[in-house]
Amino acid sequence: MTKPVVLLAEELSPATVDALGPDFDIRTCDGADRGALLAALPDAEAVLVRSATRIDAEALAAAPRLKVVARAGVGLDNVDVRAATQAGVMVVNAPTSNIVSAAELAVGLMLAAARHLSAAHQSLRKGEWQRSRYTGTELYGKTVGIVGLGRIGVLVAQRLAAFGMQLLAYDPYVQAGRAAQLGVRLVDLDTLLAQADFMSVHLPRTPETVGLIGAEQLARVKPSLVLVNAARGGIVDEEALYAALKEGRVAGAGLDVFAREPSTDSPLLELDNVVATPHLGASTDEAQEKAGLAVARSVRLALEGELVPDAVNVQGGVIAEDVRPGIPLTEKLGRIFTGLAGEVCQQLDVEVRGEIADFDVKVLELAALKGLFTDIVGEQVSYVNAPLLAAERGCAVRLVTEPESPDHRNLITLRGTLADGSQVSVGGTLIGLAHKERLVEVNGFDVDIEPTEHLAFFSYGDRPGMVGTVGGILGDAGVNIAGMQVVRDSAGGRALVVLSVDSRIPAEALVEIQHAMDATSVRAVDLA
Repeated sequence: MTKPVVLLAEELSPATVDALGPDFDIRTCDGADRGALLAALPDAEAVLVRSATRIDAEALAAAPRLKVVARAGVGLDNVDVRAATQAGVMVVNAPTSNIVSAAELAVGLMLAAARHLSAAHQSLRKGEWQRSRYTGTELYGKTVGIVGLGRIGVLVAQRLAAFGMQLLAYDPYVQAGRAAQLGVRLVDLDTLLAQADFMSVHLPRTPETVGLIGAEQLARVKPSLVLVNAARGGIVDEEALYAALKEGRVAGAGLDVFAREPSTDSPLLELDNVVATPHLGASTDEAQEKAGLAVARSVRLALEGELVPDAVNVQGGVIAEDVRPGIPLTEKLGRIFTGLAGEVCQQLDVEVRGEIADFDVKVLELAALKGLFTDIVGEQVSYVNAPLLAAERGCAVRLVTEPESPDHRNLITLRGTLADGSQVSVGGTLIGLAHKERLVEVNGFDVDIEPTEHLAFFSYGDRPGMVGTVGGILGDAGVNIAGMQVVRDSAGGRALVVLSVDSRIPAEALVEIQHAMDATSVRAVDLA
């Protein structure tokens, strides 16, 4: 068979090429050379770029076999995501690859601007020794306003907290409770402008954020303000910033990005109270390595027909950041459902309740189907073929969304009807900032247990001694119990034992448990 062609349009690390492996025909071109790029695209099924290659409608039209565009970095300014979606091409990036590097540079620019390091260095190189001219400002005890409390903004806040700074943030998409957990006080933009001694911008460039910090905003700040923008050019109005710096209405600035790049003739570069770098946020060996490895993994998944966690678009739509953590949980719920049902259901409802129901959650239906069939078909199950497998086996699927979720912030439940008319249900949620997975409902019983690699579910009539019986049999079989829950609908009624164990339960132990408990159902689910 002919190997899929993967086109490297820019130089990537050797580790990236190694991560792609021998399964692909890897070719290279100079993506900045438009003619060379267009000539190389017709055979490509995947193209990997950094920031110099522009993948727009023209490039996509030249690549009829293209399945995925991978940007080895965070921003997608050089990729037309809408045109790619219309062409059925997946777009992936490496959203966390450079966040540490970008956060560290922002802090470095803040320190450099506060202490006039660039100007003092240039003065010293000229043979001058002017200590009093470059008296700076401490960060300790000052108030910093962080505009945008996303991944990088959070890392900057954590680092500046170590300097003893007071932390304010403006971000209309962040809850005050989450900010408080980080030690940050969430305020509106006007309050931040009025109170900040330092300001660091960490927003994406969108139509709403372009020019967000302009002449009107800079007129409200303290004249001692040091402003840092290491996010995207254009969010800070450069003409307004130049005037404010020139007139002494802003004390200093640290800039890594500009509205137009390359930018070597900006008037801002003439000012001694500006420290500037040529968009170096992601320019560390570590960030480049992480970005290359991340997109190499994504390309492999995409060309294998899998859903890619770092996909910006899938099934014609964008996966919201709030939805992404629920994808692996929903796939696990699908596998647990099949383990409990022991057969393919005739009807499956994928119920999504809570805040994420406001987003497009179609991807969770795909995740549920992938999990549903992973352990019962011989072929590889992917997000591409899972709906076909369901149709072939007569499993009708319905996605149900409801913004109200009384007991959990978000709740994902798979509820299915079997051939005999009985129902099986399993529900899960994510808790905390780390999005820890919890199994919270099984066949109508409320539970609370981590969906680990090895699970077991025993249904029986409630009576004394059953917990000890189960523990004894598993102990004899050398199986260690990591977690256990016993729930019932009433005293002496239906009861359910849910177990998390450290290893697979032998079949003979399951048979022994069923006989000893007179259990109506004994199911083991292995997610390893």
